Amino acid sequence: MANKSSFVTVALAVLVSCGSYTQGQAPAEPLYDVVIRHGRILDGTGSPWIAADVGIAGGRFVKIGKIEGKGKREIDAKGLYISPGWIDVMDQSAEVLLKNGLAENKLREGVTTAIAGEGGTPVDADKIGEYFDKLAKQGISMNFGCYYSETQARVAVVGEADRQPTPDELKRMKQLMATAMQQGAMGMTTALIYPPSSYAKTDELIAMAKVAGAYGGLYASHMRGEGKEVVQSVDELIRISEEGHLPGEIFHLKVAYQPDWNKSMALIGEHVAAARARGDEIAGNLYVYTAGGTGLEATIPSWAFDGGEAVLLKRLKDPAIRERLEHEQQTGSPGWWNIIEAAGGWDGIVLVDAANPANKKYEGKTMTAIAREMGKSPADAAFDLVEQGQSRVLAVYHMMSEADIETALKFNWTSIGSDSGSSEAAGQPADLNHPRAYGNFPRVIAHYVRETHTLTLEDAVRKMTAWPAARLRFSDRGVIREGAKADVTIFDYDKIQDTSTYEHPVSYPDGIPYVLVNGVVVVDDAKHTGAKSGQIIYGQGRGLSLPDALQ
Repeated sequence: MANKSSFVTVALAVLVSCGSYTQGQAPAEPLYDVVIRHGRILDGTGSPWIAADVGIAGGRFVKIGKIEGKGKREIDAKGLYISPGWIDVMDQSAEVLLKNGLAENKLREGVTTAIAGEGGTPVDADKIGEYFDKLAKQGISMNFGCYYSETQARVAVVGEADRQPTPDELKRMKQLMATAMQQGAMGMTTALIYPPSSYAKTDELIAMAKVAGAYGGLYASHMRGEGKEVVQSVDELIRISEEGHLPGEIFHLKVAYQPDWNKSMALIGEHVAAARARGDEIAGNLYVYTAGGTGLEATIPSWAFDGGEAVLLKRLKDPAIRERLEHEQQTGSPGWWNIIEAAGGWDGIVLVDAANPANKKYEGKTMTAIAREMGKSPADAAFDLVEQGQSRVLAVYHMMSEADIETALKFNWTSIGSDSGSSEAAGQPADLNHPRAYGNFPRVIAHYVRETHTLTLEDAVRKMTAWPAARLRFSDRGVIREGAKADVTIFDYDKIQDTSTYEHPVSYPDGIPYVLVNGVVVVDDAKHTGAKSGQIIYGQGRGLSLPDALQ
């Protein structure tokens, strides 16, 4: 906690900015926008809670301790915990925030800051600044930042062909990455199980990572494989990070292959620990469910996407190609992660959004059951659903173990990411009908602290606040301390509970009565206030021009 003189400096500066104090005139009493009283403060660093009041003014914490003065808004947090706002380091809200900035499902599960971009920004590199400006002008309820995808640069220059860029093409791709970083991207991402991202070789990714790293960015990846090849995929990420000279982040860490449950996760921990001991800043995040979610097209070997979606759909009309694809789903295919194998077969894959009214009757059923109803093989049923989908056909894949989630949570370098976006309308499904969109963060505390004791409460909060804030280079978020941005999540330890399920994924959690973003109450008595006090989070390279980064 800051000393008394530093608090006076911060407080007076805030009062001057609020127009309530002029130099040479002592205020009768401090002005607070919000005072939170009688709660247990978890500062985010992993320290035990303390009993104190919290005074907020001008969007920042200005006093922590005994507060005599009144706030414009008083919150009685007796019996509740006061935490820094929770940070979703693996968000999918980049597009939907343009349509609806309220992000109600995120705020009501305690998330105050979200970082998106597994698939990149929803605009080209040279339009990222305009995109952020538009979000800020329209207003958003949570703080938001975004990565730029290496695949965006690749497609812009090479197209969706399965080939390597020429030296000249690679130079142009690097220029796009530099432009994205200059406009405020957090770093570079890849999603290496999905074509055309899967067409990129390691050396190409290292060359691109060097540009992002020169601008202070991170490299974050949905790795090339999460099943029996997961340790090898982690090693590739470590190499890209090491040779690209930038921190490496494993997106949604998991072992999606039953024969390697309770084995590979420990090996991942050893490999990351060894890399960190060498000085490589490697970390990762996870969501806390044993099922993943993605498009049904992930069941199709990567070569079929060469040339883009239109070419894929044309190929799916050819019986001979279907026969080849079905064979390779059993034998494997170079450059393709077999997600069917990861799910233990078609019975572990559940359709959640057919993207076609005629096929809606199949939603909530396994691919095995759907195939039986169609009178076809599961592979042919999947090909039909993808071909007939009017947009991306979505499925849930049951492929992880609780024991591995617990092991991953215990790594001191893991944080929490939902791999889900904001809902476009209140009470509606998010980007994927998966319970993580409404329950991921409260579940960390409700299940893995209160029920299984996998984590202490202090460490669970650290993983959702100070640790990801430090990782993302946020100098003034993720902690409750005087002078920091006042993002706050107030929760009832005994009542906090995720209520969303696979059968009913759209269900708000219990036990989070108040959430503040930049000092403004956004969730009040568990209801969204409509406030849009969120801010854009820019990467460290914003506004820089570093020609040497392109060499």
